[in-house]
Amino acid sequence: MKKEIVVGVTGASGAIYARRLLDVLCRDATVHIIVSDIASKIAAHEGISFDGLDAEYHPNDKLFASIASGSHPYDGMVIIPCSSKTLAAIANGFADNLITRTADVCLKEHRTCILVTRETPLSRIHLKNMLAAQEAGATIMPASPGFYNRPEKIEDLVDMVVARVLDHLGVKHSIGQRWGGTDA
Repeated sequence: MKKEIVVGVTGASGAIYARRLLDVLCRDATVHIIVSDIASKIAAHEGISFDGLDAEYHPNDKLFASIASGSHPYDGMVIIPCSSKTLAAIANGFADNLITRTADVCLKEHRTCILVTRETPLSRIHLKNMLAAQEAGATIMPASPGFYNRPEKIEDLVDMVVARVLDHLGVKHSIGQRWGGTDA
C-alpha cells in the first residue's frame, strides 16, 4: 500500500532539500504539498521550483483541507526546511496556518512528524523549542550532512539528509550511501 505523506516547506534557506525529497516521494507515495508564501520566495531566489510534481497542492491558508483533520489517515509529515518561526509555532501549539495545523494533527494523532531545521547558530530559544517539539513527539532532524562518504557535489550532501528523512518515514529508497563501517 502506498504511503501518504504531507510535505510542508517553510521560510528557511534549503529549498533544495524539499525538492529532492518531493522528487523521491512523488514516485511511490501519495503526496500533499504545502508551501508557505515566504518559502516560495526563498525557493525562487535559490533557483528551486515546486511545479510539475505528481502531488496535491494545498494553500497554506486553507485550514479546511482534508489533511487538517485527524480523521484523514495520512502516514506522516515532514517540514523541510523548517523555519525557526514554524518550529516555535509547533512547539507551542500555535496552529494558525495549514502547515502548523497539520503538524499539530500529526503530534496529537501520534504520527511521524519530522522537522528538518536549518537555522544556525541556535539560540537558547531555538533549543528550548526543539526540545518542546521533540517531547511532543516530533523528530528534530537538522539539515546536517556527514562527510564520511566523501561527497563530491552538493547533490551528494542533499541526498544524505533526504535519505535520513526517508528512513524515518519508513520509505524505501536507493539514494545516498549508507555507512558500511571501516576496519580502522
